[in-house]
Amino acid sequence: MEMTVKKKFEIVCGTLSGLALLGIMVLTFLDVSGRKIWSNSIPGSLELTELLMVIVIFGALPLVSLKGEHVVFDSLDAILPGWMQKFQHVLVHLACAGMLFGLAYLMWITGADIATTGETTAQLKIPKAPFIQGMGVLCGLTGLVHMVKAFSAKENPASEGGTL
Repeated sequence: MEMTVKKKFEIVCGTLSGLALLGIMVLTFLDVSGRKIWSNSIPGSLELTELLMVIVIFGALPLVSLKGEHVVFDSLDAILPGWMQKFQHVLVHLACAGMLFGLAYLMWITGADIATTGETTAQLKIPKAPFIQGMGVLCGLTGLVHMVKAFSAKENPASEGGTL
């Protein structure tokens, strides 16, 4: 059985976010244990946690959009005609895609500027540029998800786990 592009996308983004979250959990456990047992924490643990949080958040962003797990304001849905709801669906996804593409562009350019200056984290001297450009790539992927959803033929019902 061949895996669909959507399933591969879910696996890649889910694995990326999941591994980063696992890294945060292990790092926090070891850092706290080290402080309690040996009175010594892991150097740079705060920096590593911040960088891993970037991966968790931006790695999960395409999945949240793909599955429609955003918080939704639907108070007007009961009074809007079907054609207007479809129009609103397209308009919202196009607006989200446009903003995410703009954000992706700005992050990519900022990452390139930071790569030129060689900026690193304060304590561990980890280069910041790959993380910022990675955020840009993941924002761009999320923008693509919104473009696909804007022009998909089927309705976008709220997921079971979504907040309405």
